[in-house]
Amino acid sequence: MADAAQIILLIVISVLTILLAILGVQVFLILRELRRTVKKANKILDDAGVISQTVSSPLSSLFSFSALSEGVKVGNLLARFFKRKAGKSKHE
Repeated sequence: MADAAQIILLIVISVLTILLAILGVQVFLILRELRRTVKKANKILDDAGVISQTVSSPLSSLFSFSALSEGVKVGNLLARFFKRKAGKSKHE
């Protein structure tokens, strides 16, 4: 029959095979969870991009309105300046 060394070797090989199979399943589950986590992080980053664009659009229009307002002020200032110049040249 089989001697003790062969029986012990068979038991060790069986235990190692079972442990490696369990380890393989655990690695698969960890990688699947990592994939889900990366998908969620990607969705969060996409949502953050949409939110930042949503916030920046009104701000850019506000800044363009502010620039338009400043342009009108400069135009009024130039108009008053030229009116004064024209008034002074008529008096002289």
